Amino acid sequence: MSWRVIAHDNQVCHVEAVAERRAHTQAWQLVLAFRAAADRALGGGGGRGRSFLTPYPLEATSKSSLFNQAERIPDAALTQLLAERLA
Repeated sequence: MSWRVIAHDNQVCHVEAVAERRAHTQAWQLVLAFRAAADRALGGGGGRGRSFLTPYPLEATSKSSLFNQAERIPDAALTQLLAERLA
């Protein structure tokens, strides 16, 4: 199940929020996973370019705190990230 569903230029994209903690750090970093809802979206057919991961500038010492912060990300910010990737 998607965390969010956004649209840009007639393309629908499912967004997932993922927590990542790198070695030797205490903080969890937010990573967003964008996945095309249709074969044509996010770079074309054939499965290539249909999804991507991107770090988002949020971090916290616990995953639950990180996901609580992520809930406050406006859809407009997610749409902007998608638009930048598609440009």
